[in-house]
Amino acid sequence: MPRSPQHPRGGRRVVVTGQGTINALGRSAPETRAAMREGRLGIGPLAFQDVDRLSIQIGGQIRGYDPEAHFSRQELTLFDPFTQFALLAAREAVAASGVTFADPGRAGVVLGTSGGGLQTQDENYRLVYQEAKNRVHPLVVPRLMNNAAASQISMDMKIEGPTYTVATACASSNHAMGQAFQLIRSGMADVVLTGGAEAMLCFGGIKAWEGLRVMSRDGCRPFSLNRNGMVQGEGAAVFVFEALEHALARGANIIAEVTGFAMTSDASDIVTPNREGAVRAMRGALADAGLAGEAVGYINAHGTGTTVNDKTECAAVREVFGAHADRLMISSTKSMHGHLIGGTGAVELIACLMALEEGVIAPTIGYELPDPDCDLDVVPNVAREARVDAVMTNAFAFGGLNAVLVLQAWR
Repeated sequence: MPRSPQHPRGGRRVVVTGQGTINALGRSAPETRAAMREGRLGIGPLAFQDVDRLSIQIGGQIRGYDPEAHFSRQELTLFDPFTQFALLAAREAVAASGVTFADPGRAGVVLGTSGGGLQTQDENYRLVYQEAKNRVHPLVVPRLMNNAAASQISMDMKIEGPTYTVATACASSNHAMGQAFQLIRSGMADVVLTGGAEAMLCFGGIKAWEGLRVMSRDGCRPFSLNRNGMVQGEGAAVFVFEALEHALARGANIIAEVTGFAMTSDASDIVTPNREGAVRAMRGALADAGLAGEAVGYINAHGTGTTVNDKTECAAVREVFGAHADRLMISSTKSMHGHLIGGTGAVELIACLMALEEGVIAPTIGYELPDPDCDLDVVPNVAREARVDAVMTNAFAFGGLNAVLVLQAWR
């Protein structure tokens, strides 16, 4: 694209100037990228109260995490783990970007989460129903509310513009990042901190998902014929989205450009994905970016490791990209860090930025047997060096809600 501040489809251009994360693969964006390059497994045995009562005992848990190393005791009375993760990721992203909020009303925060303060809920249900306590801490509601992380970031950074939370199950962070893109593109904000956070790895969080019978007991193997379900993860990733002219004016390092976004509803089934809904979302994101399918070199797949998701997504990719589907690279990093539900698209965006900036495609690890219904190049087990100029990231959520982003290299 020419270096005009205007997006060719209308509105301002939007770039990414900072990234931060904490997840099962790393405590920072550089650590996470290194783990993705190495194809490292972040999934292992879970460790928390009553885990022995669960049928599913593995997950992408953040090992050795000490909240008191990052937050005061007073802060921890207010911060559920999902908020802690979001704050750590946001602080890293802002520091890496070098952005300041001189005009706080022109900055915003848009985060995705599905469960919000689920660990706070879990602990307090235990107190009330198991231990028969008649009181809970007076700050339980501010800890567990879904907007807690977004609000705490806005207070931490003194951001006074549009700040809110999106909750659309597994598509939450893709929806949030798409909304951030649109806020800047439309002129409502100059800078938005965006991404997602989730901390569902607790007894209640796993037990609820067990009931769906979509969880694997031994590992996440997206697209592999012997896959047997998804594996949950936890953590957060936050990015600095910025208007191009704002970034250029302060001499920011630009990682990539966000160029397209689309969202659709299947309007068909609460849990089973619909191929046509995914097709419309991918086509819509390409149209919004002004790109032909042939321009995309890599797709970060939703790729949960369930049979119905993987087959549906692969069929949708084939329909959208036609013959080019055979030349596309498509991988699922959930095989490494697990499915962070409302935060998953945010962590996966790190793989997209790595592809555009470093020319390294994160692999789908755990791949063992080819599936004729998933006969795409899934970058099995080993990362690959390949220059790509445009990438797509997919999120297809329970409820039939789809959110797809397209990003392009900044060269």
